[in-house]
Amino acid sequence: MTSTPRGKLDLDPATVRHARSLARKAGRPIVTMAKKHTTVAVERATLRLAGLEGADPDGTPWVNRLMDVVRADTGLEHGVALPVWDALLRGEADDLATLAEKASAGSVRFRLPEGKDAERARRAARRQVGRGIKRIDARRAERDRLIRRFGDAPRQPWIYLIVATGDIYEDIPQAQAAAREGADVIAVIRSTGQSLLDFVPEGATREGFAGTYATQENFRLMRAALDETSKELGRYVRLTNYASGLCMPEIAALAGLERLDMMLNDSMYGILFRDINPVRTFVDQRFSRQVHARAGIIINTGEDNYLTTADAVEAAHTVTTSQLLNEYFAKEAGLEDWQLGLGHAFEIDPDVPDSFRLELAHALLARELFPDAPLKWMPPTRHMTGDVFRGYLLDGFFNLVGALTGQGILLVGMMTEAVVTPWLSDRDLALQNVRYVMNAAGNLHEDFRPAPDGFIVQRANQVLAETIELLDRIVTDTDAAGDPPLLAAIADGTFGLMKRPPTGGKGLDGVARTSSAYYNPATEILEERA
Repeated sequence: MTSTPRGKLDLDPATVRHARSLARKAGRPIVTMAKKHTTVAVERATLRLAGLEGADPDGTPWVNRLMDVVRADTGLEHGVALPVWDALLRGEADDLATLAEKASAGSVRFRLPEGKDAERARRAARRQVGRGIKRIDARRAERDRLIRRFGDAPRQPWIYLIVATGDIYEDIPQAQAAAREGADVIAVIRSTGQSLLDFVPEGATREGFAGTYATQENFRLMRAALDETSKELGRYVRLTNYASGLCMPEIAALAGLERLDMMLNDSMYGILFRDINPVRTFVDQRFSRQVHARAGIIINTGEDNYLTTADAVEAAHTVTTSQLLNEYFAKEAGLEDWQLGLGHAFEIDPDVPDSFRLELAHALLARELFPDAPLKWMPPTRHMTGDVFRGYLLDGFFNLVGALTGQGILLVGMMTEAVVTPWLSDRDLALQNVRYVMNAAGNLHEDFRPAPDGFIVQRANQVLAETIELLDRIVTDTDAAGDPPLLAAIADGTFGLMKRPPTGGKGLDGVARTSSAYYNPATEILEERA
C-alpha cells in the first residue's frame, strides 16, 4: 500500500484537519454575531452600490448625510434600504442624490414602511443595488479580458511595491516607473489615520500624510494609468489599496466598482492596531469580504503586524492561528483559495542563532498549510537599524526565503526602512535585489527539501502544535462572559499583545443589532451567490 505524500514538512494530515476544525469552532460564533448586526458603514456601502456618490460643499459624503438622517428618524437597526426607497416611492425625490440633499436640508422625514409599502420598497431597493453589483460583475469580467489581452505576470512570486507620496498625481508616474522596473503589483498606501475616519473622502487628493487618501476618484485615476502601462509592457499590472478601518465596507465596494485587484483586508488588524471596536470590525469585514469575493479581488491579511509588537519566535503560533481564522472567515464569506493572500513576515531578530532556518520553517509551514493560496510574504522592518548595507543583505535573505518556499506575493523590502521614506533610487536598488535573487534561484524551491526530522521540520511541527494548543484554549474558554470566545481571547491580548475588549474601541456607536424588519439588498444578493 502506497502512503500519501505529506509534503516537505511531513505534516500529519489529521493534525492539519484538527487545526482547521478548531479554527471553524472559534470563528463560527463570530459569523453568527456578524449576521445579527449591521453598522453605519455597511449601510453606507449599500447606498454607494445603489449609485449615491459625491459630497456636500463641506466635503461630507452624501451617503453619510443620508444615513445620519435616516438613523435619526427610524434607527440603524432596520437598515437604510426600506426607509430610503419608501421615501423615493412616495415621491419625496426623483433620485438618491436629490433625496440626500433634501434630507440634509431637513425637508424629508423617513419612516419604516409596513405591508405592501415595505414590499414595494424592498423590490425597488434590490433592483437599484443589484445594478451596482452588476457593475462589479462587469469590472471583474473586464479584468479577465485584459489579462487575456495583455498577458499576466510572467512568474511568481508577484513583486509587490508600495507607492505613497500623498499626491495621486505624483503617485501615478512613480507607480508606472515601478511597473517598468519589474513590479507586478502596485500598492497605494493610505494617508496616516484614514482608517479612523468614519467617512470616505471624495475626489482626487493632492495632500496626504505618509500616504495618499483612498477615494473613488483616486482609485479610478490609478487604475486607468496602470492599464496604459499594462498595455505598454504586455502584462497586466495589479493595483492594491486598503479595505480596513471604520469605512471597510465602503472602500471594498468602491474597489469593486473601480476594478482594484487586491485589498488589504484582515479580520483583526483594525481591532488590534487601530483600536476599532471588535464587533464593528467583524461585522464590517464579513460584508467587505463578500464584496471582494464577488469582485474577484485578492485579499491581503495582516499577520505580519503581530510580529512588530510581539517576538517573532515566541509568537509564531499566533500568526498561524490568525491565518487559519482568516481562512475560515474568508471562505465563509465566499472567497476562494486563490483569493487568500494570507500574510506572514521575515521579522526574526537576525542575531538569534539559526534565525534564517527559523524563517524558512515558518514560511514553509504557511506554504504547506495553504498550498493553493497566494501567500503574501512581508520584508523585515522591526530589526532594520538604519545600516543600509546590513538592511540590503537582510532583504536579500528575505527574498531568498520567498524563492525557496514558493511564496505567491513578495513585498519589496527597502534598505532605507527606519531611515527615510524611500527615494526612487532606493526602490530601483530594492527591485534589483529581488530580480537578482529570483533569477539566480530560479525554481530552487523544487530542489529545496529540509532534512526529515531536522531542525526546520521539527520547528514547523512545533509551531503547528502550539497553534492547536492556542485554538483549543480559545474554543474551550469558560470565562468569555457570554461573548464569542474569540472576543475574549482578543480582550486578553492573545494577538500582538494588544488587549481590546468587545465593549471598547472606536466605532461602537455605529453598530446595531438588526431588528425583525431589517433588510439589506446588498447582503441578500451577495449571500445568494455565496
